[in-house]
Amino acid sequence: MNKILIAPSILSADFANLQSEIERIEKAGADWVHIDVMDGHFVPNLTIGAPVVKGIKKATKLPFDVHLMIDAPWKYIPDFVKAGADIITIHQEACVENLSEVIAQIKSFGIKAGVSIKPKTSVDAIKDILPEVDMVLVMSVEPGFGGQSFMYESLPKIKELRSLSHNLDIQVDGGINADTAKLVIEAGANILVAGSSVYGAKNIEEAINSLRG
Repeated sequence: MNKILIAPSILSADFANLQSEIERIEKAGADWVHIDVMDGHFVPNLTIGAPVVKGIKKATKLPFDVHLMIDAPWKYIPDFVKAGADIITIHQEACVENLSEVIAQIKSFGIKAGVSIKPKTSVDAIKDILPEVDMVLVMSVEPGFGGQSFMYESLPKIKELRSLSHNLDIQVDGGINADTAKLVIEAGANILVAGSSVYGAKNIEEAINSLRG
């Protein structure tokens, strides 16, 4: 089993103080910084773009885990690479016709590539691409807004993915707290995205440690 990594989502951070908010999670022991990029079309929310990612890169040495919840992500991948992304995850649902090509595009820049599936998308939709990706992100809420409740239907997907690959990084995002973290780790996940359960905690270090199981 791969090491359990915690990637706090800055979607739940104080956007007026992003530098200090990222410094807080780094000091508290976070492994990655998870950055949700939404365009208001692919998902019903609008967040940040490449210029903000570039601006906060200097705040930390932690890897930037950029989750593109946008239409036509291939148009913007070069911008996010230049901004400092260390891993870029795109959605299967946004790249139905050219998923393999977009994965190859990301990897051509020498960074890691991930693919994500929404709650209603089956593992079958990405089975063929698994040998080409570094990570699969299983959404355990409908993407768009933080603070949603964990969808337990995601657990069989995680188990199925782990049965297909023992080395694949499996990330889970949505409704992750100390209780649901145990369930997804048992199912086979090794990278946990958490927003409100980390940034809403009185003690961020304790919150992060509680997620590791």
